Amino acid sequence: KNLKSSNDQFSRTIMSNLFYCRYYVGHKGIFGLESLEFELSSDGKLRYTNKSHYKKDIMIRKEMYVSPSVQQEMKRIVELSGILDLTDENWPEPNKEGRQELEVKLGKQHISFTCSKLGSLLHVQDSKDPEGLLTFYYLVQDLKCLVLTLISMHFKIKPIPM
Repeated sequence: KNLKSSNDQFSRTIMSNLFYCRYYVGHKGIFGLESLEFELSSDGKLRYTNKSHYKKDIMIRKEMYVSPSVQQEMKRIVELSGILDLTDENWPEPNKEGRQELEVKLGKQHISFTCSKLGSLLHVQDSKDPEGLLTFYYLVQDLKCLVLTLISMHFKIKPIPM
């Protein structure tokens, strides 16, 4: 009986600690497909890719492992944003301007959002769901800021070529 109780508690602990986050933004323009993507898996592996052919730039691809505290911070940012309670039902569909994708797995919760590339807050305010899209917009800004800072600190590079 104690062994079954311990196994159940262990399973609940494992499920509550599972965290996965992937973000993608991209568009096809005169320089071909240009995109930025990052992914943090539950084992702490952070993968980052930035593809651009502007002025013959090369693709930047970096991978690293982050500490449990960094994973917890990203998890905290996602949880506090309220994104897990939203739906992308009334968000603008991907179009020729581009697309954005956000996928999050947090314990037993799983969300996957897709919408058009948002150039500014005007796109958010003019949408059918400005409140939900604003949450998405600011969450993405926070996550990109965290990831780009980690990449530049770890690799001592500028993750977005100037």
